[in-house]
Amino acid sequence: MATVTYILRRGEPLTEEQKARLEALKQMSDDDIVYDEDCPKLTEEQLKQFRRVNPRRPKEQAAS
Repeated sequence: MATVTYILRRGEPLTEEQKARLEALKQMSDDDIVYDEDCPKLTEEQLKQFRRVNPRRPKEQAAS
């Protein structure tokens, strides 16, 4: 399987193809994911170890 790369730019609307792909992903269940030795399913303990790597940005407030 080939690697596919997408560049998303803020403010650009999604194409119809991108919207369709996102909708297809929404419809997937965890049972549709194929796990193997290169991509094993993570344990609950491993999932708990994930940490945010970039600092949260303050939300922009509307000018009044």
